[in-house]
Amino acid sequence: MSDRENTDDQPVGIDELLERLRLDLHRLSPEEAHKTAASGGLLVDIRYAALRERDGLIPGALVVERNELEWRLDPQGSHRAPEATGHDLHVVVVCNEGYASSLAAVSLRQLGLRHATDLVGGFQAWRAAGLPVVAAER
Repeated sequence: MSDRENTDDQPVGIDELLERLRLDLHRLSPEEAHKTAASGGLLVDIRYAALRERDGLIPGALVVERNELEWRLDPQGSHRAPEATGHDLHVVVVCNEGYASSLAAVSLRQLGLRHATDLVGGFQAWRAAGLPVVAAER
């Protein structure tokens, strides 16, 4: 069988990749994410600075740029955030609309954070649900 016939080696588009990866995530609604945070879970905002400045912040969320996420959330890492207390931590990744956060949550799961997931619809869904938002400091 040639490489072209082997469908496992065929490239996939981002939509299909997201669909596949999300099968292993129990993604949370804004209300579920709010309850998770209230019960000790960690909301992690990976949106870039311009979006945070424009739209505001979720009170209590840890802000970590996407390119630093794995280093800051790995409980065994030398650059971990103080909030990265262990592999049992319930982490809810928040991006702007709920796409990049799915990829990020899967990456955290690969580091052993077995309860990592993301927010369906991202920050925009959180805000639309009327949940708390504060202005970003400039």
